[in-house]
Amino acid sequence: MIFYAGAMKIDKAAQQLAELGHVTRLGIFRELVKSGYQGLPVADIQQAVEIPGSTLSHHINRMIKVGLIKQVREGRVLRCFAQYDQLDSLIDFLMKECCSAKDCK
Repeated sequence: MIFYAGAMKIDKAAQQLAELGHVTRLGIFRELVKSGYQGLPVADIQQAVEIPGSTLSHHINRMIKVGLIKQVREGRVLRCFAQYDQLDSLIDFLMKECCSAKDCK
């Protein structure tokens, strides 16, 4: 069963929501959203969420896999960026049929 809402399929939305449904990953993502388009070095994220580097790497990789985060190497620094286009698509998916039911008032 595959449903469409705009450009996003329900299975992709479910995967992204599942990743954001973990308290640590949601905290990481919120830090990246707060940082804006310049993103954050992994070390700064680690300091903000106070978890070991290997654990942080695991959580970041899960969000990269579903397209919520992008990671770029800048010399010795790994910088992470929230993927706002994916966040917008997810929000659009959730809101697509808001109040479209016949009995919705």
